[in-house]
Amino acid sequence: MTTLNGNTLEITSGAADTRARKIAERMMSAEGAAGAWGLSVLDAREGFARVSMRLVPAMLNGFGIAHGGMIFALADSAFAYACNSRNQRSVAQAASIAFLDAGRSGELLVAEARELGLKGRSGTYSVTVFGEDDRVIATMQGLSRAIGGSVLEDDYNG
Repeated sequence: MTTLNGNTLEITSGAADTRARKIAERMMSAEGAAGAWGLSVLDAREGFARVSMRLVPAMLNGFGIAHGGMIFALADSAFAYACNSRNQRSVAQAASIAFLDAGRSGELLVAEARELGLKGRSGTYSVTVFGEDDRVIATMQGLSRAIGGSVLEDDYNG
């Protein structure tokens, strides 16, 4: 299926995207942090993931705004689901984040990770964290590294 999304042409494959969603759900269910932080997978496709997290008081810093580590954790989770979406176990090799605005208590933050390029065992990803009013809270650049093996069983066919 080919869809036009804004100015970006996205080509999707039903079975591959179904597998990507199952991978994200499997990874999330195996993480203690995802449950503790109330993460939700909103969308997952090959090379893409959208994840949300509502800010609770325990996630705020001494100024009463979102702790940078929590924003990074949300972005990193979206990055992880996107870079594992092809069922090749991958980890973060490097990541850099820029904080542009503050997240507020009770606000739902959404992180969108997009694959920019994939070559051999390395991939590059761009992650944007949005506030409820669509303002950009942070941007992150990530470099992934495939470490061998798969997230789902090798005989999984979608």
